[in-house]
Amino acid sequence: MGRLRSSGWRPTPLREFVLKVHQRCNLACDYCYVYELADQSWRDRPRVITPALWRAAARRIGEHAAQHGLDRVHVVLHGGEPLLAGTRRLVSLIGDLRAAMPSGCRLTVGMQTNGVLLDDAMLDALAGEDVRIGVSVDGVEEDHDRHRRFRDGGGSYRAVERALRLLGARKGVFAGLLCTVNPAADAVKTYESLLAYAPPEIDFLLPHTNWANPPAPGRAHGAWLVEVFDRWYAAPRQETRIRLFEDVMSLVLGGHGRSEQAGLSPVAVAVIETDGSIEQVDSLKSAYPGAAATGLNVLTDPFDAALRHPGIVARQIGVEALAETCRQCPIHRVCGGGHYAHRFRPGDGFRNPTVYCEDMRLLIGHIGRRLAADLVPLATQW
Repeated sequence: MGRLRSSGWRPTPLREFVLKVHQRCNLACDYCYVYELADQSWRDRPRVITPALWRAAARRIGEHAAQHGLDRVHVVLHGGEPLLAGTRRLVSLIGDLRAAMPSGCRLTVGMQTNGVLLDDAMLDALAGEDVRIGVSVDGVEEDHDRHRRFRDGGGSYRAVERALRLLGARKGVFAGLLCTVNPAADAVKTYESLLAYAPPEIDFLLPHTNWANPPAPGRAHGAWLVEVFDRWYAAPRQETRIRLFEDVMSLVLGGHGRSEQAGLSPVAVAVIETDGSIEQVDSLKSAYPGAAATGLNVLTDPFDAALRHPGIVARQIGVEALAETCRQCPIHRVCGGGHYAHRFRPGDGFRNPTVYCEDMRLLIGHIGRRLAADLVPLATQW
């Protein structure tokens, strides 16, 4: 830390806060990094956040925003399943968050939900609080229900579809869809099934795995994403935004990205658990027990203390945190080493290439060639 500071580096203030409002879930998705993978700390935490804890979190967020002169912060209501917290609690919590923001700092509020509990009354309440809602759905009914099931084994697709129909009728409330990449599913069919809900944005996420439990060898995930990219890119008009593809395109052209899956932009996110614990991004729970922990809590610690945590520092120093193999790779500034959680290898931590290295090479190379093919004719006209 001292060497970094002496070189002129300074931490990037936190601008996004993931607030765990409910620790349990009404689904039992078989790939869930919170419940099904390495870290089981959810078992020892309160089921639902208390008013005292959310107010402490709100004060800490406001304090951090004021200290760093932030003009905007974003809070994502998360879980488990955040809708289990109930309408009254959610509305009260959002009001306390807004009241804690310093003058000149705008708070935006989002929610990531499985959608099962969304109904007109809940949507009215959340729309009234200007909350933008993202929903997790994995394509067509058969593919979705293969992994995203209720605890009794029944599929959740029909309940999610009903919620998405309600959400699609609410202008300005729908944030987009989150879909986990599944090479066993038809890529284009999956994408087009998501398009049917007219999402403003789609996030395609690689499953959270690592070198301790790698995916099957090959480029199946990368090839799947290439199929979706070609369908999306060749459309006569922009049908939706896809963050991973837009980020790779921007990075290939020398710009910046906004995704954890690509690029070297500093990560400025902290998670607040239902017991007030301040943690790193919770996808790290897929690596090993305690991987996301910082030892800090909103009841006793400011968020500036989190900025000094080695795990958060590593997410903010860009190329300095990459493995030597990655630094020698010609596309390392585009790939960024891949998702941080996917770099973990028992015995030597996160200083490794992503376990999806070949998939990222395939996707980035393909996008780069598509862009070059379109740009070269333009360049001859300048």
